[in-house]
Amino acid sequence: MHEVQDRTWAVDRYERPATLDEAVALLDRHDMDARIIAGGTDLLLELQRKVRSIEVLIDLSAIPNLNEIKLVDGRISLGPLVTHKDIVSSKLMISAGLPLAQASLEVGSAQLRNRATVAGNVVTASPANDTISALLALDATVHLASARGERSIAIRNFYLGVRRTVMESNELVTSISFPELTTADRGIFAKIGLRSAQAISVVHGAVVITETDGVVTDARIALGSVAPVVILTNAAQILIGNPLTADRIKECATAAAAEVTPISDGRATAEYRTSIVEVAVARMLTSLLDGTERSMWPKRVTTLDNAQSPSTVSPVSVGETDTMQMTINGVPVEGSAQCDTTLLDWIRENATGPDGAALTGTKEGCAEGECGACTVHMDGKAVLACLVAAPAASGSSVLTIEGLASERDVAIQRTFVDLGAVQCGYCTPGFVMSASSLVSEHHHLAPHEIRDGLSGNICRCTGYESLVESLVQISNNRSQDAGGGQ
Repeated sequence: MHEVQDRTWAVDRYERPATLDEAVALLDRHDMDARIIAGGTDLLLELQRKVRSIEVLIDLSAIPNLNEIKLVDGRISLGPLVTHKDIVSSKLMISAGLPLAQASLEVGSAQLRNRATVAGNVVTASPANDTISALLALDATVHLASARGERSIAIRNFYLGVRRTVMESNELVTSISFPELTTADRGIFAKIGLRSAQAISVVHGAVVITETDGVVTDARIALGSVAPVVILTNAAQILIGNPLTADRIKECATAAAAEVTPISDGRATAEYRTSIVEVAVARMLTSLLDGTERSMWPKRVTTLDNAQSPSTVSPVSVGETDTMQMTINGVPVEGSAQCDTTLLDWIRENATGPDGAALTGTKEGCAEGECGACTVHMDGKAVLACLVAAPAASGSSVLTIEGLASERDVAIQRTFVDLGAVQCGYCTPGFVMSASSLVSEHHHLAPHEIRDGLSGNICRCTGYESLVESLVQISNNRSQDAGGGQ
């Protein structure tokens, strides 16, 4: 078995403490044998492919206020539980932290963004992680805590190499902060990938400039996927003390391309990455010159989140010999805590329908969050069950394909059949789950919004036209039934 297919991993306990002090104490006690988990979308893959065995996962999700986005004394502060979905849904972020909002919208799919956290993206420390370049350009600071106390580190000093940071093994992130963008500041993020969604960056970058009386007084240009760590370029200094002009932009872009040291890999050659850096920097700066940096932000952001109210998360402490409970399709289900199992496998192994048959409609297609076949609704949000640790769903309400029984959901499935949107059927449950969230979230869906909403789901048999056609029809019918709406 190839290591990518080998999902064997071992965790002895799952702890969900009630306070930050408790989390810090647990981490100090277990040190190298513990991992902090927030969304867990990166961590679960790390456990399966690299670490293999640890003593305890320490889940922060029951600690109050760690999911807040706050503006305090001119600085925006992000708690460690702030997800990419939280970022793209925040008016404050869109107005005063646009590059990070743009970067967060490019991370994975809506299902992934509903779980994945900005702090997790930062700590994973891959040079391809999109939010890092945005945070570098925004001059962010990472705030850490351990049993020895607290410390703050500028993000430009946070990285030592590929997936390596200055964090000690017993430290955790308590927040990430950066100065808000004011009327004198403007910023933008850009990404080059091999497809329009669910793509690891070939190159990503962000620019923030400050202007006074038409002259650039400060500038930061950050670039990712072009070196062992995301870098701040010296080329930005070319802009400072001068008006932003086409000639100055060209000079800066050429200088930025000369600074990078990319590698060739399966996504691009080093030569292509170098050349596209020049193009990307020039386009970002030109957009700032023209004042069009916000022009591509969607009128409606699709989140696939239809939670009626914030979910209540209670403290949990379980080991492999303990049991846990969640509600699946409206029915309480109890089973082994299985600290080293995904929600996908836990559902298939523990839950049954009214007829006693196992709930096997939720499929595993890739086991790494790429295909969407395992999409379920967890506390009203579409998530990827293959990237949710089973104990993370303890106490939650989960809806699977077998539980979609509303008139609207039945109509979706019937229309999929009538218009030929069902092929082999393997990916269909995930598509239906995403479609249910999408149609609930927005009325009057345009084809491009449908494609965006379904971008986290992959069909291996055919194209997507019949899927889009089905949801256009469903959306129009829903709009007429509701008399209009959002």
